[in-house]
Amino acid sequence: MINALAEPKTQIDVRTPELEDGQHLWRLAKDTAVLDLNSSYSYLLWCRDFADTSVIARIDGEPAGFITGYTRPENPDTLMIWQVAVNENFRGHGLASTMLHELADRTGALRMETTITDDNAASNRLFQAFAEKRGAGFNRRPLFTPDLYPDGHDTEYLYEIAPL
Repeated sequence: MINALAEPKTQIDVRTPELEDGQHLWRLAKDTAVLDLNSSYSYLLWCRDFADTSVIARIDGEPAGFITGYTRPENPDTLMIWQVAVNENFRGHGLASTMLHELADRTGALRMETTITDDNAASNRLFQAFAEKRGAGFNRRPLFTPDLYPDGHDTEYLYEIAPL
């Protein structure tokens, strides 16, 4: 399945998640073993309340990845990306990039934000490449530092990408 995206019969469907997709988002997040896993309930709520700013990708009908996002209440032209997950069988073929560009185009956001820890090389590459491909400005700065967390979480760096 690793070469699935290179096979000519592969069908990729990137769409708005529906309520029934909440279970798939939870499983995909869990299977990454690196994302902060939220409750299954929260993924169901996400698919209900933030579906328009999120996507799920299916490859040949199988849930392959998702991106959850929301528009910032005080900056409605800013799309904040919460989580990006790709099933390990489909990594390394540009699925995360495909989903990110689809979501940015669909929402019409003028700006994008996300937070990433230093040790997440894949996400760092994804968002830098996204900004480059769009010809957008790219700013990175610490947002949530360890002293703010009760559990010793690493610094989350805010990535600001604009204009899209």
